[in-house]
Amino acid sequence: MDFFRLAKEEFVAVVTFSRPPANALSSAVLKELSTVLDELETDPDVRVVLLHGEGRFFSAGADIKEFTSIASVEEASGLSRNGQLVMERIERFSKPVIAAIHGAALGGGLELAMSCHIRVVAENAKLGLPELQLGIIPGFAGTQRLVRYVGFGKAAEMMWTSEPITGLEAVEWGLANKAVPEERLLDEAKALAKKIAAKSPLSVRAVIELLNAAKEKTFVEAVREEAEWFGRVFGSEDAKEGVQAFLEKRPPVFKGK
Repeated sequence: MDFFRLAKEEFVAVVTFSRPPANALSSAVLKELSTVLDELETDPDVRVVLLHGEGRFFSAGADIKEFTSIASVEEASGLSRNGQLVMERIERFSKPVIAAIHGAALGGGLELAMSCHIRVVAENAKLGLPELQLGIIPGFAGTQRLVRYVGFGKAAEMMWTSEPITGLEAVEWGLANKAVPEERLLDEAKALAKKIAAKSPLSVRAVIELLNAAKEKTFVEAVREEAEWFGRVFGSEDAKEGVQAFLEKRPPVFKGK
């Protein structure tokens, strides 16, 4: 791979994004990221994915040079839709995806982070959608995901002013789960990933599906889907192991069956 490196630690796949100097997102990067997701989705030794950037940034945004080759409205819309589909793939990924954000997550970089299920940020990180400074708008579903996390007013302010917020502010605004000193970022993110990886993969996947249902379906439809998933998970070997381990006062050993 040209842009990503993989390492595994206790059912956690650590995916390092490396495209110096700014880890800019391009069509080639998004294509390779899709390939990485294909590999990880079918790997039984991976239960959680941790994504972080190498160097000074998580990702400083889209590759602006690529924009200069776009010659039509159709091409621009196609570029946007391609990015949206990759972000949607991450959001709907069958295994939890955690973004560990340091330095900057701007533009497409923040859109990538927002598509992950959980965000752990360095306290001094910068997160923003500065596209209006270029006379354009976010195109990888940033306008939609940001408002869902921080609300209409704050989303409008971030995009209209193009001013980033800090990691600490991101937690206050609901954009990130946890802010830590930068030197502890990876350790904290890995600890969280391993805690999730210790749970039943079937239950974890069910929660992903139901969280997406909560966003997209009516309450009545979503709770019906919850009941269906409860039945599927309840009849699993992992459920039997979990109950037995509780009764025997020992940690459960889940196998995803």
